Amino acid sequence: MDYLKLVGAGAVTVGAVTTASALYFFKRPQPLPFIIDLQSQSAILPGHERIRISKLCENNQLIDVTGSEIQTLHEAFKNGARLSNNGPCYGWKPSAKEPYQWISYNDVLVKAANIGAGLIASGHKPVNTTNIGIYSQNRVEYGVVEQACYMYSMALVPLYDTLGAEACTFIINQAEITTVFCDKNEKVQKLLARIKETPNLKTIILVESVTEENNNKCKELGVEIMSYAELEKLGENSPQPPNPAKPDDTCVLCYTSGTTGMPKGAILTHRGTLSTVFAANKVLEPAGVTISSEDTLISYLPLAHSYERLLESYCTMMGARIGFFQGDVKLLMDDIKELQPTLFPSVPRLLNRFYDKVMDGVSASAIKKFMFGMALKSKKSELERGIIRKDSFWDRLVFKKIQEGLGGRVKLITTGSAPLSAKVLEFLRCCTGCPIVEGYGQTESHAICTLQMVGDPAVGNVGPPLPCCHIKLASVPDMKYYAEDDKGEVCIKGPNVFGGYYRDPEKTKETVDEEGWLHTGDIGEWLPNGTLKIIDRKKHIFKLAQGEYIAPEKIENVYVRSSLVAQVFIHGDSLKASLVGIVVPDPDVLPKFAKSKFGLDGSMEDLVKDTNVKKAILADLTDVGKKGGLQSFEQVRDIHLFPELFSVENGLLTPTFKAKRNELKAFFGDQIQEMYKSLQ
Repeated sequence: MDYLKLVGAGAVTVGAVTTASALYFFKRPQPLPFIIDLQSQSAILPGHERIRISKLCENNQLIDVTGSEIQTLHEAFKNGARLSNNGPCYGWKPSAKEPYQWISYNDVLVKAANIGAGLIASGHKPVNTTNIGIYSQNRVEYGVVEQACYMYSMALVPLYDTLGAEACTFIINQAEITTVFCDKNEKVQKLLARIKETPNLKTIILVESVTEENNNKCKELGVEIMSYAELEKLGENSPQPPNPAKPDDTCVLCYTSGTTGMPKGAILTHRGTLSTVFAANKVLEPAGVTISSEDTLISYLPLAHSYERLLESYCTMMGARIGFFQGDVKLLMDDIKELQPTLFPSVPRLLNRFYDKVMDGVSASAIKKFMFGMALKSKKSELERGIIRKDSFWDRLVFKKIQEGLGGRVKLITTGSAPLSAKVLEFLRCCTGCPIVEGYGQTESHAICTLQMVGDPAVGNVGPPLPCCHIKLASVPDMKYYAEDDKGEVCIKGPNVFGGYYRDPEKTKETVDEEGWLHTGDIGEWLPNGTLKIIDRKKHIFKLAQGEYIAPEKIENVYVRSSLVAQVFIHGDSLKASLVGIVVPDPDVLPKFAKSKFGLDGSMEDLVKDTNVKKAILADLTDVGKKGGLQSFEQVRDIHLFPELFSVENGLLTPTFKAKRNELKAFFGDQIQEMYKSLQ
């Protein structure tokens, strides 16, 4: 997509503005129906702990699957098949030049039965202690294998597409995985490279054709390799009666992304997943956001992450379509243009880049900038009155190409996994013309525990508790956060809390207390309207030599407000009195800045080596830090500029786009030491 052409504004005329006013008064848009009072979005239960609950809970009862006709993900999928009248379920592009093709709900169930039967014929027991590995990008076969596991009570264990070899080995061994499904031959090679460290692994099921090299290597190592089609045929010839999972069974062992140390296997259950889905639906549907067989979700966020998994479970329960991207993020906009999704899940990293590109296009013309500002002001005024639409004068004149860039049919955008800046969220709500809701949670809460109310114009919060859980704030005296001041560590209790870490009772006890409260490690604050704001992080805190506590992620979230900066990693040492940082300058902004400020031309690699550029960025960070309320000891004293964005591919971000702090520390070890030497 050419973001520079997103803003289709022509010349500004008095007549255009007059027309906009006339159209507005003749066709007054109606505000959304708010299902609760936006000034009081959660209730406090009796007791000294000040436990909060959603105002959507009837008689203070949390939403659960108990009493529902749908209690497992297998039942949910069959419900989707019924609601869609056996409509299209999963879509894929056979090649870049071919259109999307679709497989129906019933055909998925048939294929899942064959895959499940094939696994049983291969020696796997249809019980919940059978763990099946899957090492693949999002695709149709992924969904079929998932449904096969649910149909026969097995547990799915996703291996991250970009998971490191050591972590992959750890998961296979801890979960005693004997069979792994792979999408590509290159992943087979990664598994075979460490086969001596994974003695339990006996069988690999490969979706694409097996190469002669992999076939020979498997024979040499005593590993059976079978094509996905062969396993499906085996099951077709050896049918087995379904043995569906029960509500409290494990549906997925979802290993955390390994921000620090080895990943932990979060036990996610059918009950926990569906309780969260039911609760989200309780928030969205009464507000007019209904999901049905008419809807399409674009699937590109990793299915190994609980956020995407929850969304897809929601969609299949309601009979919606799920279209898988081609596997290449560079082609994602082409996929979106063809799919025209109505549901668009995203993460702040992608939304921030979208914002930057659009604003670059706007800044290219004084006329566009002026008109864009007028359009934003008008749409913001409507949002404050609960009006969300994409048929206004400004939508047609200014925002139409932005909306078409997302396919033109998006009716809901969700964002999670990390905080999204208030500025970007407000901007997106104005220009997309659809509800954008931010949620908060983690794998251990089956992805989310709070969700913003549809139409709430407020920014800077993550909404009230979902109606499937209680939330309280626990005091953290070391950081001077106290529950009586409505500040503290976010703690969650309810059916959406996970079943503990697989075969790791010690870490489970560290995370879930004796009363069943999940301690998230995030610091929250209750706002006057009953919504939650995440303000800090309990984990990843350290002391400087003078005894001051430092929360690096808090500082990083302030520094990225600098227009010159794309990414920041803050490092401190208990033996040092100051902080240093690794800074990745914004690749779109830095060249222009260096040219106008210092008359410099050159590549990013050249510019980051320039002393004047470094001084200017450090000065800007200091200024941004002051404006952001950082204390003097929280400001970096030196920085190292790095030309390449931290990414999943270079091993510096997790697949959910969070910083791998240990890896960053090791990767930039020499530069960190050099900075501290220069500060002595």
